Amino acid sequence: MATKRSTSAANKSSSARTKKSEVSQDQLMSWYKDMLLMRRFEEKAGQLYGMGLIAGFCHLYIGQEAVVVGVQGALEDGDQVITGYRDHAHMLATGMDPNGVMAELTGREGGYSKGKGGSMHMFSRDKQFFGGHGIVGAQVSIGTGLAFSDKYKKNGKVCATYFGDGAANQGQVYESFNMAKLWDLPVVYIIENNQYAMGTSVARASSETHLHKRGASFGIPGEEVDGMDVTAVYDAASRAVEHARSGKGPFILEMKTYRYRGHSMSDPAKYRTRDEVNDIRDHKDPIDLARKIILDKGYADEDALKEMDKEVKAIVSKSADFAKDSPEPDPSELYTDVLIEG
Repeated sequence: MATKRSTSAANKSSSARTKKSEVSQDQLMSWYKDMLLMRRFEEKAGQLYGMGLIAGFCHLYIGQEAVVVGVQGALEDGDQVITGYRDHAHMLATGMDPNGVMAELTGREGGYSKGKGGSMHMFSRDKQFFGGHGIVGAQVSIGTGLAFSDKYKKNGKVCATYFGDGAANQGQVYESFNMAKLWDLPVVYIIENNQYAMGTSVARASSETHLHKRGASFGIPGEEVDGMDVTAVYDAASRAVEHARSGKGPFILEMKTYRYRGHSMSDPAKYRTRDEVNDIRDHKDPIDLARKIILDKGYADEDALKEMDKEVKAIVSKSADFAKDSPEPDPSELYTDVLIEG
């Protein structure tokens, strides 16, 4: 559960942030393990895709782990999460079972949608994860609707609505912004600005590249955040979530992050240089940054972190085995969950 804090900074831009709050040893160690799980899970998913066990599209989150881990740390039980199709890490962050996620990616019966949906049609009402959506920007309207429901029910919950820099130019995003502020809905819009959308630099696709300012004409405050630093993400998300939960309406967080792989597994990513990617890996990797803090503060030593990585790899290996061993859906599943009128 997020620590209560002053919301005065929520009405200010990134140039006037409050001082960072302290992060406990337990928090940082837990976040480090979560990011490791996401990284290893995505690496394994990439392998399974290469083996032909994952069909269709496969959008990996490698490099962006600090965003979803830091935001999830600021949410409370019952808060909702909704995102686009780069969503495997978001599912893991909400506590969804890696076995079920991997089985769904491989189209198996043991998946969260019984193998019928893949990454773009997976959800969990139990974990308040309302899906990764294949239509660019569509989840923003749905997330706004979830927040409307929260306000209507007066349940004190907040909806974390994720979308990317490419989706930030979609029309329904601004219709949603207008309604969200008009009714002061408890929604935090998280723009995962990984710099390239599908394959075009944000500088070439957006006339205003400071995406946290996109809500200014609606009266929605925003903040730019170092999305590679899990502690910075948590700090900003805590303020934004408190702002929304306290009845002040929506907030926009622009997470400046970076994906190491192409838009999807079929993207060779020739629109950027290898040196650019390696520079981010070497100097801004979110897992390495958290690891350095842990070691510098003496929270754990190298051996302990290696053991943690070993444990995480075992979890991921188990999820892959579960997916491979799970049968394909029975043909009768073609006729379930389908509305037939007449």
